Amino acid sequence: MHKLPAALPAETLVLAERPSWALISIAVAAIAVLLLMIIKLRVHAFFALIIISVLTALAAGIGIADVVTVVVAGFSTTVGTVALLVGFGAVLGRLVEVSGGAQVLADAMLRRFGEKRAPLALSVASLFYAFPIFLDAGFIVMLPIIYTVARRLGGSFMLYVLPSIGSFLMMHALTPPHPGPTAAATVMGADVGMVILVALLVGLPAWYLAGYRLALVIAKRYPNMPVPNLLGEADLDEDTPKPGFWTIIFVLLLPLVLIFFNTLFSTLEASGSVGEGNVLFQVSRLVGSTPVALLIATLAAMYLLYMRPRRGRGTIGSALEDLVDNALAPVCSIILITGAGGAFGRVLTETGIGGTIASGLDAMGLPVILAGFLVAVAFRVAQGSATVAATTAGSIMAPAVMELGVSGIGLAAVVVAIAAGSITFSHVNDSGFWLIGKFCGFDTLTTLKTWTVVGTAIGFLSFALAWVVYAVAG
Repeated sequence: MHKLPAALPAETLVLAERPSWALISIAVAAIAVLLLMIIKLRVHAFFALIIISVLTALAAGIGIADVVTVVVAGFSTTVGTVALLVGFGAVLGRLVEVSGGAQVLADAMLRRFGEKRAPLALSVASLFYAFPIFLDAGFIVMLPIIYTVARRLGGSFMLYVLPSIGSFLMMHALTPPHPGPTAAATVMGADVGMVILVALLVGLPAWYLAGYRLALVIAKRYPNMPVPNLLGEADLDEDTPKPGFWTIIFVLLLPLVLIFFNTLFSTLEASGSVGEGNVLFQVSRLVGSTPVALLIATLAAMYLLYMRPRRGRGTIGSALEDLVDNALAPVCSIILITGAGGAFGRVLTETGIGGTIASGLDAMGLPVILAGFLVAVAFRVAQGSATVAATTAGSIMAPAVMELGVSGIGLAAVVVAIAAGSITFSHVNDSGFWLIGKFCGFDTLTTLKTWTVVGTAIGFLSFALAWVVYAVAG
């Protein structure tokens, strides 16, 4: 789900010419073979993705000497972004679970909403938590709470986790300060505040119908899905008092506050209200970056949730070390698979497949909002990253909206439509596809039938509603 760096410089990359039809055929064949290897032949996703990445690069005309460079660039960039978020998020989530904090929150949530509305409660909580924080990091921190509610109430795990996934998908895709819509708004000259308003106007109904109601319908098809033990059993220490409700809330909200701090001062600096040398602006760039914000929150959780309640015990240090090891060990495979997904996406990006499709769509004379949506869909399918899809589609459509004089609410609606297209049809070249699927214990086919379907439904419904806003504004 993260932004890949710009393509490798043309002068350093040897790329043989391939006709457009050949590039698209190679991409379709690569995805088909990849799914066959993983679903039917049961090849581990990490190995399958790397093998197909290399073969696709060779078939698409990338020079033999450059294949490894391209694959490693995609892998390392994705892992460099994801590993810190997943690592800190997994430890923070484990601390919340082991301390009994997840149980405290689950009890409070169920008292407020009732057991029958537990999926709605988790989905609403995820909406708020997803607003300023990346999907993968926020979801991993929420996961122990979802585990706890699912274990307590029983029934299929899918019933509790899929509505929460819908919330994270909608917020990550449509609303600034998430990178995709923010970048699209910037390159198209849209007012970010207006984009947020239109995104919420469009996104909340889309979340409720596609991210929540549709998720419940899909969940009923999986009546016996167990709660995964990826992060281990809670193994609560009954002799240690559970943390207070507000202590847990503080720990969970701390990274959100830090990220908002960064967003606020970045906005002020961009508008010229504060200078680049402003001390608070510089501090916000450090502590408000998502990895550092999660690191600070994790350190706070170590003290508040684990060390302080166990003061006086001589084994706290070694026990905490074991807890961190146990939290990190299961996510190593997920990080590798996610990185391999990024490598495959990078190969498809370097071959120019997405640009080939987008150029054809842009030349068809479609309404600007429809063309922007379809270009974003094309880039999403071709290379996997929602951020790259939204950013690139925004860049392609920027001259058109300027020429047509689209502005204000109408321009914000076009940005939201592009962002909506960027989350459709997630599949095996999307790092988020693997990360969420593995953390939920889904196999590849189940991930396609759940994560992909919900994300695509949210994308299309959000686009339709954005077009309504665009038509009314025009």
